[in-house]
Order: sequence, then structure tokens, then C-alpha cells
Amino acid sequence: MSNDSATTDDVRRITQGVYFTLPDALPRGRHNLSREQVVGAQRERILAAMTELLAARGHRSFGPGDIVRRAGVSLHAFYASFENKDACVFAGYDRFIDVLLGRMTVVDVRGLEPPQIVHALLTAWLATLQADTVVARAYTVEIDALGIESRERRRHALGLFATYIRQLTAQHGFELPWTACIGVVYAARQLAADALDTEAEPDLGALGDELEGWLLDTFRAR
Repeated sequence: MSNDSATTDDVRRITQGVYFTLPDALPRGRHNLSREQVVGAQRERILAAMTELLAARGHRSFGPGDIVRRAGVSLHAFYASFENKDACVFAGYDRFIDVLLGRMTVVDVRGLEPPQIVHALLTAWLATLQADTVVARAYTVEIDALGIESRERRRHALGLFATYIRQLTAQHGFELPWTACIGVVYAARQLAADALDTEAEPDLGALGDELEGWLLDTFRAR
């Protein structure tokens, strides 16, 4: 059960501009911002604050009151954007997945062999996790505590990653089995989750290097 008593002294901040961009504090009194601009800025601050608390405390140890205090907004602003805390968490998770997939889709794989393509995509994925380990921990480790819906979203997200890998390698003349694609994605995700869960300063880039030899063997031409 969540509560509104979590302290935030040791809650780490997100890295600006990777997954979330915190707007400046809204001006007091009269201003020229539209309602849409105000709501959008408040929503972004709420998502960032919730993500920081999720990464530091876990899902059960904070509530909407903690989120709005950290975000510097009102409870009214919270409930204007989200039905409840879980809706806020899943909105943050959706952002996380969108950014990860976006980083993968801009990787230049021209001239690469299929194992190198897969390695380049996983390297981009891991680098994006490394760019903000607070967000990565929230949505790779702590998100699993939310139960059935979080597992469904995780399967869907990892399926998107695997589908993209399979489609891209097929465009380069190599039809990879679905089980190989999804297996690589799950393996990389679990290794990253374990590193984020057990190490204060995980080196996720090193995981990509370690995966390279395995990928060369898994996806070699037969």
C-alpha cells in the first residue's frame, strides 16, 4: 500500500533532456501562458518527480502527495493529468519505451552484417539506459512491481524491439528466427536490469561489448 510520507533527501534527479525535460517553474500571478502550456509543463514535472521517487523508493513507498511536493504542483494539477498513481507510472513507462525505440530507429546500419546490426541496435539501447540510470532503474527494475499490467506492457515493448531487429536484418538479406530476436532482447534487458539493481554506478556499455561475441555466434550464417 502506498503512502504520502516518503522523504526525498537521497532521491536522485533525472538527467535533463534524455527522457524528460523539466520546464522552468511557472510564473506566479498573471502570465501569457495558455492553459495547454501550463498543463503540459505541470504534467512533465509530475512525470519526472514520480520517476525519481519510483527509482529511489519503489512503487509502494510513495503516493500522489509525495509526487506533487517534489514536482512543486498541486494535487489538483496531478488529478487533472492522471486518474491515479498507477496511470502516472504507466505514462512514464510509455515515454521511456518511446525514447528507447526512437534511439534504436536512428542507428545507421548501412554496410553492416546482421550480427553487427543487432549489436549496434543493442548498443544504442544500452547507451540510452546509461544516459539516465535513474529513469532506467525506474522502468527496468521497479516497474515490475506493478503486476499484470506492467508485465503485459513489458512483453509488448520488448516485442516491439525484437520486431524492429527482425525487420531491419531482413531488409539486409538475413531472416532471423523470431525466437532468436526476442531471446536476445530479453537477455539484454535482464542483464541491464540486474546491473541497475545491484550496482550503484553500472557500466551498461560493457554489457554490449560482452554480448558481441554471443551475437556473432547466434546470428552467424548457417
